[in-house]
Amino acid sequence: MDKAIITVLLIISGMVAALAVFNGVMPAIDRSQSAIIDATNTANDRMGSRIAIIEAGSSGTEVNAWVKNVGTTIIDGISQSDIFLSSSSSITLVTYGGTSTPRWEYELVDGGDDWGQAGTIAVTIHLASSLSSGTYELSMVLPNGVSDQTHFSVS
Repeated sequence: MDKAIITVLLIISGMVAALAVFNGVMPAIDRSQSAIIDATNTANDRMGSRIAIIEAGSSGTEVNAWVKNVGTTIIDGISQSDIFLSSSSSITLVTYGGTSTPRWEYELVDGGDDWGQAGTIAVTIHLASSLSSGTYELSMVLPNGVSDQTHFSVS
């Protein structure tokens, strides 16, 4: 009889221990799975989002550029993108919208609502004064970190 009671107690103890291990391990597995899914979604977004600055140039107090979506996804949050205008002596982060200079705005060339695959936007940067002669670099960085840059000259 003593052996039967001890066997039953050992079985119950084993089940309680297994349940405790299971309850401790499962949340960690769920968190790891969520982290892997988030990382995969971020990587897919970055791989599907690609841009190419086709052309850039300056006229008076404006810099005009045309940027093409060469990726496979619709690019959202265009206004949250960063635009940098740099020369050999300075770098300027140009803010979106507003009334102060420098600022930038965009327009979808095809007049649609979304910047879809193969779509182009016309970017206009408004400056306080004309650019001096020299070579400049224009960079655009999307909210997900995808970027492109191009050089243009002002004479």
